[in-house]
This record gives sequence, C-alpha cells and structure tokens, in this order.
Amino acid sequence: MRELNVVISGFDHYDGVDVNPAIEVPKAIAEQGLGPASGPDDPLDQVEVTIHVVSIPVSFAKAWPTLKETIEATRPDIVIATGLKHSARGVMLERCATNLMDTAKPDADNVTPRREPIDPDGPAAYWTRLPLRSILNDFADDSIPATLSSDAGTFVCNSLFYNLLNWTATQERVLGGFVSFPLVGLAHSSQNGLPLEQQIAAGRDVVREAVRYYLKPSSSDILIA
Repeated sequence: MRELNVVISGFDHYDGVDVNPAIEVPKAIAEQGLGPASGPDDPLDQVEVTIHVVSIPVSFAKAWPTLKETIEATRPDIVIATGLKHSARGVMLERCATNLMDTAKPDADNVTPRREPIDPDGPAAYWTRLPLRSILNDFADDSIPATLSSDAGTFVCNSLFYNLLNWTATQERVLGGFVSFPLVGLAHSSQNGLPLEQQIAAGRDVVREAVRYYLKPSSSDILIA
C-alpha cells in the first residue's frame, strides 16, 4: 500500500475567538482520519495517509518558518494551510496568493507592514495547487456552504500562503493550498458561521480530494477562475 504524508496547519490564536476552527479542524482530522474509501476504484482505497498537524503563530516573521520546520521534519506530499475569516458565510477556498504584505492591524509581534513585498525577487502571485473543482463538488454533495475566494488578503494568512507556494514551486511534486474557515456557529446560519462538525467534514473533503488528485491528477479537477 502506498503511503502519503499530509501536513495541515492552523493559526494558534485569534482575539475574541473561543473556538478556533483553524486549530480544531486539523486536530479532528488527524484524530479521526479520512474515513473509508468510496469503493475499490477510489484511489483512497490503495493509500495510507498520515496527517501531521502544526499550530502557526499569527506572525509575519514566524508563520512560515514554523510551517517549514514541520515540512522539513515530515517531508509531506500535500500541505494544506488553514485560517479563520471572520466575515465568511461558509468555507472559502483561496485561489491566489499575492506577493504583498499590507495591513493596519498589527500581527502577534506588533508588526504592521505597509505595501511591502513578501519576496522582493518573487513573482507577483501564485495560483493554488489544490483541485478546487472536485473539492467544491464534494462540498455540494455534503451540503457545505462554500465559495471561491480571489485571494487571501494581505495579512499573515496570505503571507503564509505565498511562502508555501513559493516553496512548492521548487519541489518536484508537492501540492499546497489554503482554506479559510468561518466562525464556529451553533446552527446552519449565515449570521452565525458553521457548526464545527460541518467544518470538520469540509476539511476532510479537502484532504480526501487533494489525495485523490495527487494520486490521479486530472485537469477537470482544477478550478481557479
């Protein structure tokens, strides 16, 4: 049986947020696993997936080095970074990471970069390397509210996303992407976020489809525009 390593990161703290899906979702997936394959023709039937979870500080200077340390220790095939987007009404699949840090809100180190490049020598942007179309199809089957997001903003989430894709561009074959979760709510309501169990199901769908795509890549799985 083939073995694959998957790293899932989440930011460790958000002010005013008691239940942080960017921590709880990755932890639940690591503890509960991906569930059974859909059948003998499912690529998941012939693979053993090991999930590694890492907590990331909301820091421009420390976020990527923290994730990279775990990457170097585990040598993953797939890296999925997650964060929290307070304004989201559902799960948001981030399409693009831009080479820009620009915020009036300080990070955990009280740093507020204004209109600065993440990598002065890097490209303006990178597209995600996750199979967004197949992920959205799974979300629809599981009645999970979701949408595509043009970019991950210009705060630490985007900085981590850009650095991740900047690194994957140097690798022979590693998938990487970013998913933003909404606030945890008690009911299916656009005003109250999504229940944690529904967000865990969404995270599991993301990992399952990323693994399937890694094993059997298809252009029909990709959707970035």
